[in-house]
Amino acid sequence: MWICERVHTIQSSRGSRPLLGGYFHATRLGGSRIAHLFLRPPSGVPSFTSFMSLLTHSLSENRRTLALAMPIIAGHVSQMLMGWADTIMVGRIGIVPLAASAFANTILAVPLVFGFGLLSSVSVRASIAHGSGDNGGARSVLRSGLELAMLAGLLIGTLISLSVPILPQLGQKPEVNAACVNYLLLCGWSILPVLITTASKNFAEALSKPWIPFWMLIGAVLLNVFLNWILIYGNLGAPAMGLDGAGVATLIARILSAIAITAYAFSGRAFAAKETIIRKSGQMASLFKLGLPVGTMHLSEVGGFAMGSLMMGWLGVNALAAHQIALTCAATAFMFPLGLAQAVSVRVGQARGSGFISQCKAIIWGAQGLTVVTMAIFTCFFILAGVPLAAVFVEDSAVVALTASLLVIAGIFQIVDGIQVVSSGALRGFEDVKAPMLIGGFSYWVVALPISYLLAFTLGVGPLGVWIGLSVGLGVAAVALTSRLVHRLKIVQASSKQSHRLLPEN
Repeated sequence: MWICERVHTIQSSRGSRPLLGGYFHATRLGGSRIAHLFLRPPSGVPSFTSFMSLLTHSLSENRRTLALAMPIIAGHVSQMLMGWADTIMVGRIGIVPLAASAFANTILAVPLVFGFGLLSSVSVRASIAHGSGDNGGARSVLRSGLELAMLAGLLIGTLISLSVPILPQLGQKPEVNAACVNYLLLCGWSILPVLITTASKNFAEALSKPWIPFWMLIGAVLLNVFLNWILIYGNLGAPAMGLDGAGVATLIARILSAIAITAYAFSGRAFAAKETIIRKSGQMASLFKLGLPVGTMHLSEVGGFAMGSLMMGWLGVNALAAHQIALTCAATAFMFPLGLAQAVSVRVGQARGSGFISQCKAIIWGAQGLTVVTMAIFTCFFILAGVPLAAVFVEDSAVVALTASLLVIAGIFQIVDGIQVVSSGALRGFEDVKAPMLIGGFSYWVVALPISYLLAFTLGVGPLGVWIGLSVGLGVAAVALTSRLVHRLKIVQASSKQSHRLLPEN
């Protein structure tokens, strides 16, 4: 007779390995095998025990996910603070420099976001290599990722330089075009060190070592503010360079942060021991192939919201001002699920590399539950405190009232926005990127924007119609991406069950 015993670890040549939810192994007691007949509910009917086991493991995995996600989230917020600091400091020297910086940053946001998506492949591949114990392979991913970052940065800088002659064709006032040229070139070429920093930071996060890069980024933010103070206003004997000084400060801070974080990534502190870098043929092309759909999906989202901003501008100055304020608040809240999604992507990759793929279910659903709870808190805050929150940014009563209305809609879509980005991050950990790219393009450009235009202009709903359309698009993305994720987890679960075998005593 055989009888099942529930266990949470299994001994192998690689040591004790924790398994999600507990598997069963069989102990021989007599003539027949009855393993897996007990404690198993009827097919398709989840048991309460299974649910509680998943819940327990999800809560346990959340602690590990948050340990990785918190410095990533804090890093995203710090970068937003740097943008706010630049805006405030440039704004003190005049409206034209402020408008010029906003115009330049709008142009630069598109290639920058694409580059971030392209280099997400570094964290996926490095986390898989690290999870399997192949630190040399992980380091090889870093080297190929840096090569890809340099090529992308050089291409983007060149394209930005070549775009200067067409600036007058973009509909801005001549004084804004003239003021933004040097700043655009300086910040355009600073994308090269930004992408190098991103590749190195993604690598460190893939090895679950995010804190030192985080503190280095904080140092870069503080250095940028200090250099702004010197170069924009002409302090400490330096010439007052105005907006150009802000561009120089940004370039210097980004170069130094790239050097520091990349040096850390290659240092012995990032590894338990030095490992030989093994060059793998075609690895950079493989990273490009994996990252390209992610970058394209990011472009779909950024482009969709940019079109939403354009529509709000058609509705008037007040509508555009309210849109920018509400979008700033929503983007700040979005940093939490964004960082969580990156952490989930890394942890899924590590689980795949280590062979503990059964842990993915608890990692993913734990993170989704955490996202829903956290974004629900932001939802309540936006709905209940919309008016005072808007009043922090502007005094105009009409803009405050419209912003508060938009924040109600923003609060509603916070939850689905969080769900869709975490689902996308989890799929990225499985290297499932092409379907999410198509889902993103469909959700924003086929669903969201047509509905926004229909409601705002054809049906006369106005500014609220634009945001309702964007919310519907995010909802479609959340449903489609989560459905894709459920399908992927079923495949993983079936593969895990197929590989599991009863282990009789010898």
